[in-house]
This record gives sequence, C-alpha cells and structure tokens, in this order.
Amino acid sequence: MKNVAIVGAGPIGLAAGANLLERGIPFTILEAGETAASSVKAWGHVALFSPWRHLIDPASRRLLEANGWHEPAGLDRAPTGDQLVELYLEPLAALLAEHVRVNARVTAISRRGMDRTRSTHRAETPFIVRSSDADIEASAVIDASGTYLSPNSLASNGLEPRGLDSVAGLISPALPDVLGSDRHRFSGKRVVVAGAGHSAATTLLALVDLKRLDPATSVSWVIRNATAVRVFTPESDELPDRAGLGSRLRAAVEGGEIELVPEFEIESFERRGERAIIHSATRSLEADVIVSATGFRPDLSLEREIRLDLDEVVEAPRKLAPLIDPNVHSCGTVEPHGFAELQHPEPDFFIAGMKSYGRAPTFLLATGYEQVRSIAAHLAGDEAAARAVELTLPATGACSTNAPQPVLIGVGAGTSAPAQSSCCS
Repeated sequence: MKNVAIVGAGPIGLAAGANLLERGIPFTILEAGETAASSVKAWGHVALFSPWRHLIDPASRRLLEANGWHEPAGLDRAPTGDQLVELYLEPLAALLAEHVRVNARVTAISRRGMDRTRSTHRAETPFIVRSSDADIEASAVIDASGTYLSPNSLASNGLEPRGLDSVAGLISPALPDVLGSDRHRFSGKRVVVAGAGHSAATTLLALVDLKRLDPATSVSWVIRNATAVRVFTPESDELPDRAGLGSRLRAAVEGGEIELVPEFEIESFERRGERAIIHSATRSLEADVIVSATGFRPDLSLEREIRLDLDEVVEAPRKLAPLIDPNVHSCGTVEPHGFAELQHPEPDFFIAGMKSYGRAPTFLLATGYEQVRSIAAHLAGDEAAARAVELTLPATGACSTNAPQPVLIGVGAGTSAPAQSSCCS
C-alpha cells in the first residue's frame, strides 16, 4: 500500500487528498501556512476568471456532498479567492483535517540514505520529506506547492536587479488589496506597476479606481515589450471576466489614467529619500511604491536530491512542456494530461498543479484536478483509469505572446469592490 506525501494544501493538494482517500491510499498533506489554502487567502480579495463549475474537483465534490455540503449558488459566476476558500476549500480541508499538517513548510525531498547519485534499490527506498518541524517517510510524493511564494525577478534577465535591497520596503507583491487593506499604501502615491500580464492589469484597474477617489494617486505601467498585446484578451474569450479586462485597461491607458511606459527593462534600483529610482538602459522613473507583477516560477530547491526531467525552457516536466507551450497554447487549448506526462526518472514522484507548468502561464484549476485524479489512479494500480484522461476547458484567448516573460496564472486575480480578475483559473 502506498503512503503518499502531498506538499501543499491548496486547491490541487486538497484535491489530491480527496482522490487518494477515495482510493483508500494513506496520505499526509504538508502545508507551509497556518491554515489550508493559505496562499489563496493571501489574494482572497481577488476574483477568479473561471466560474464555479470549473473550480470544484469531482472527487472532492463527492466527498463533500456525502457529508451534507451543497455546491455554491450561481455555478456560472466566478468567485473571489475568499469565496473559494469559505465555500469550498475550508469545508474540504475540514473533512481531510486528520491528514493535514499546517505550519509544516517542506524544505527538501530525498530518499532515505540516498542522494540523487545512488541508484541501487532506489525505487524501493522510501522518500524522506523534510519539513520545518519533522522528517516523514513516504512511498510516493506529489508536490502541489504551487508558485505563489516564488515570484519572478523584476529584471528581464531573471536576476535580481542591482540595488534591490535598498528599496525592498517599497516593493509590493503581486495582487495587493489596493481598494481594501492595502489602500493606505497606495492612496496619493506615485505607483509603478511592472509586468505585462493579467495580474498587472488587475492591479492597474484597481489603481484607476483609487485614483478617481484620490486624484493625487499617480499610476505608471512599465512593460519590457513595445506593446501590451498580451493582456488585451480577445472578446471571444469564454471566460467573460477576463475578456473584458483588456478592453477596460486599454480604455484607461488611452484615456490618460495610466501612463504606459513600453520597452522599459528594469536594470537597477537606488533609494532617494522615501522614493525608489528605477533605472532602465535609457531612462529612469521615480516611485513611492513598485508592484511586482512579473509572474511566478517554480521553486525547485526542494527537489535538489530528486531526479527530475524538466524542459530546459519552461521548467515543466519534459513530456508536458510541448502541451502547455505559451507560444502555442492558451489556457483552454491545453490537452488533457495525467501521470504519464508528469513522470520523472524518480519513480513515484510527481509535480502537479501550477508548479507542474513551470513558467508557462496556461494553468487552470480544472487541469490540475485531472492531473491528480490520474496520479491517484496510477498509485492505486488502476492503469486504465490513470491513462483515460478527459477534460473540457473553456475556449480562451491567448495568455501570452512570443515574449518569454511569464504572467500570473492559476487561481485568479482582481480587487475587492468591484471584483476584477486575472489569468487563468
């Protein structure tokens, strides 16, 4: 009987638990935060793109309904992160509570008595999953830790810009609650938003609303490309909240409410009094606050002693990478895939969910749910079910252009009132 360690108690980690429970396979979910879905709570004011009908894992639904849960009203409406947690993830986590360990940040994964160089009896040797409070043994591992806690650099070359430490206190992570709890930080300030994706668009539109309330607020948007075509999503997008995001943003730029600064590649920072000076090769900007909305990347330090087979460009499993290439695919054109595409040379080790997509901005929660359903079937020895991957996704506009800069993907974006959204889930 497999004993599975799941890293992360977000939507995908909890869904993995529900699928394993249904299969009768023991598991432990290790969550870095104080509660399940802690990363979702960090952007709880934000609305997702996908409606409820695409956000509920089938195995989790069966478990919940068997215990008296009723699906949220309005399956065609997109919830906020807080609503997703309150109405779905918290009830699910409560049913899985005996399997969930919170405040258990996983820092490394290896094999008992083996680093990555040793091969003899490797497949039969248990994994060691090291967290902040203990080591546990497992016969299989599903890393569903996501990417929210590992943002991309503000610099185009992927390195930290010089002088970053001097302005660290002036930098906001992606998706701040501009109209809510973080309003004091932005109202009346000169704000620079860096990033060309939907998380940047979400924050920019919230700042436009704030500027209308406090005209002293100044909003600049720096992108490294010549145009912001990536975020101007086609109106044919079947995720209507995202379809309207680009048109509203374009109107705000053309109306002068947002200063768009194209072809601005951040190279360095310097502190000047209470402000940051942002330098590119050709010009400089001043800012009271800088919002880092340049996307996310997988933290692969956990897997240093694990044998991985990753695409050299997007850092996704090699067999999965062609299916999610953002130069070819939008969120809705990714083919169904499961354990076979997620396998690594390390037997019974899987990266699932947003982290499995590496730097590609094409992830939907529904895709991750099918991933863990297939993995659970494989671990149960049900190869027919594991390989029978099926998924119906909404047709969506392109999440990116040929430019390699990633954007926020996965579980939404937006603001508190009115709620706005980001790519993709």
